[in-house]
Amino acid sequence: MNYAVILSGGIGTRMQMGNFPKQYYKVKGKMILEYTLDTFEKAEPVEAIVVVMAKEWQKRLEKDLCGKYKKLIGFAEPGAVRQESILSGLSLCMERSESEEDKVIIHDGVRPLVSGELISACFAALGEYEACLPVIPAADTIYYSENGKGVDRLLDRSKLYMGQSPETFYLHQYYKAHEGRSREFLQSMRGTTEIAHVAGMKICMIPGENLNFKITTQADLQRFRMIAEAGEREMT
Repeated sequence: MNYAVILSGGIGTRMQMGNFPKQYYKVKGKMILEYTLDTFEKAEPVEAIVVVMAKEWQKRLEKDLCGKYKKLIGFAEPGAVRQESILSGLSLCMERSESEEDKVIIHDGVRPLVSGELISACFAALGEYEACLPVIPAADTIYYSENGKGVDRLLDRSKLYMGQSPETFYLHQYYKAHEGRSREFLQSMRGTTEIAHVAGMKICMIPGENLNFKITTQADLQRFRMIAEAGEREMT
């Protein structure tokens, strides 16, 4: 079974929208989260979807979302930080899982322009590798600074990549990477794949997509609105 865990539990303070979560903001009459779920619902490799969502939003949206998305099997409550939310979603997948070969793909609910092709490519990479993430090569010169004021050294841009979601893993192996970990350890994780790296899983990188950006700021929202209104899905 191929599971998808969609993270939709954050508030998004950088959006400056108060306590209203950005994933539920509507563009052209449809929530940002729905754009994401539409793609995962249509993606052939995905067989079951779990959405990590705050309890209050589950109560508001459960009926509508379950009626619209046939692959949606349930909701999980978010944790205090990203990795705790991921573990919550994984736990629900593990309750349903019947095989060590089951896979899971984890995606940000606020990356609504992910393509079905990228989802398929992430699943296809598993086999020789135990985890996969899409990346974009660093486009700008990057400097390293200890104090955030002075330049300590220049980093080699040709060896630096910016990670995206979705990221794929063998479900049982990735879940076990969380077992016995303290809350402090989970809170220290800086990305979905970092815990897999710590656990010694073999990870590959595949080309990401320029349109697969995360809606974090008002500028990102405006960019998405323009794309949605124009009906664009081509790489730029």
